[in-house]
Amino acid sequence: METSLYLPVKRHLESLGFTVKGEIGGCDLVALSGDDPPIVVIGELKLSFNLELILQGVDRAGACDEVWLAARLSMRGKGRESDARYRNLCRRLGFGMLGVTDRGGVEVLVAPAAVSPRRNPKKRSRLVAEHQRRKGDPVAGGSTRTPIMTAYRQQALSCAAAMAAGPRRVRDLTPENPDAGKILLHNVYGWFDCVERGVYTLTAGGRAALERWPQHSLGSSPAA
Repeated sequence: METSLYLPVKRHLESLGFTVKGEIGGCDLVALSGDDPPIVVIGELKLSFNLELILQGVDRAGACDEVWLAARLSMRGKGRESDARYRNLCRRLGFGMLGVTDRGGVEVLVAPAAVSPRRNPKKRSRLVAEHQRRKGDPVAGGSTRTPIMTAYRQQALSCAAAMAAGPRRVRDLTPENPDAGKILLHNVYGWFDCVERGVYTLTAGGRAALERWPQHSLGSSPAA
């Protein structure tokens, strides 16, 4: 699965000084430098290098400073990573290429080049905001068919955990969960009931969510 590539690529980017988190804004991974403003890196993962991987990179390029395409190296060295045309296309687009070995090693096949793509500042700012608000790195990049543990869902679970022993006031939840008022009012997941003005309690769905994601009700859980 593509998630098997996430940790090797994450470790590689962390060795370069980036903070890496998976599955943000539809990207397999987003990495931020410690600068202000940060350098934004988007990584896309596939089990093999193909055209779809490049097209994903093209779609992401406007929201970041660097795009890295990562895939598993082919067993006999006859995959796209050995095709000079594929590597040259990545160079022309300014994309980096990372090859992941069966033992979890990472090889830099093509270094990202400085290019000037059309920027999408709104998309970029959404990625940075979600990366910075999300606690820890709870989702391995490349995950599919499972709810993404967004910063919003993390706060909703934190509110639910606080109500496990009984109803709570919004104002008591806000110090730990800045979006508590909005989360409880809109009740996107159906986890909360308003028992009186400004006071909420858990529904059966909320208790089920705490059982499904117990680690996130207590704090962040790094992807593994």
